[in-house]
Amino acid sequence: MQSSLRFFKKTDGLKQLKLLAAVLLPLLFLSACSSNNIEENASLGTYFTQHGVQGSFALLDNGRGSFTMYHLKRYKDSAYQPAATFNIVNALIGLQIGTIANERMIIPWDGQTRKYANGDSATAWNKTLRFDEAFQAAATPYFQEIARRTGKEKMQYWLDSLQYGNHRIGSSIDSFWLNNTLTITADEQLGLVKRLYFGQLPFDKTWQILIKKLMLKGSNANYQLSYIDGEGIMPNQKSIGWVLGWVEENKHPYFFVLNIEGSSNTPLQNTGPQIVDDILTQLGFFKGKK
Repeated sequence: MQSSLRFFKKTDGLKQLKLLAAVLLPLLFLSACSSNNIEENASLGTYFTQHGVQGSFALLDNGRGSFTMYHLKRYKDSAYQPAATFNIVNALIGLQIGTIANERMIIPWDGQTRKYANGDSATAWNKTLRFDEAFQAAATPYFQEIARRTGKEKMQYWLDSLQYGNHRIGSSIDSFWLNNTLTITADEQLGLVKRLYFGQLPFDKTWQILIKKLMLKGSNANYQLSYIDGEGIMPNQKSIGWVLGWVEENKHPYFFVLNIEGSSNTPLQNTGPQIVDDILTQLGFFKGKK
């Protein structure tokens, strides 16, 4: 397998500042992986089959630099809309440039009743929210307003600088991560959360620490589990879902990314986290013995 580390390329017409940032800012993606440090585990496919979905899963043991993988080709080569997982980047940009003042910043509800991608009522969105509440509820209307306030020029600057996915915005500043204009691979998603965990993204450490705190889903004496998930609709009307984050045991992080795809009537809101839980349990997590 070729290295997943990508190098920035100079592009005619970019502003000097953008070129400089593209050269100097840390890259998002993982260091090289080879057949020597990848274990493909076909048994993990059971959990996809149980839920009637296709997809890929990867777990990086950061200490050993080794991967446990299901469906390597999809993980490495296939790109999909990030859906609500883009809230990590949207939030960090907003916090960095001041579009988001702090974790308590309120955006009033506009009174419109909305639904999730699977058609269920988005009760958690249909009210006035603070930033921390909106992030944990993956409240699309809140982050659409953040994107509008950030503006296309600044958003494009950061996507280009980060080399995030195909870094395309298109004509809709408030939906490009939801309408299949912006796409990203699972490999790139894993690289993003790894750099976030270590505070290596080109944003103030304070904001990276805040996003890490808001991603925490479970914590006890044995482990800490942090992730973000998202669900959307692909151009072929199939459902697409993501779960990405890390599990930490004995102060040792393992980074993971799940990508799943289901038929147009397959709700994925709870499916992704359940598959991750099942896989991590099979791999021996949650006992504090890793």
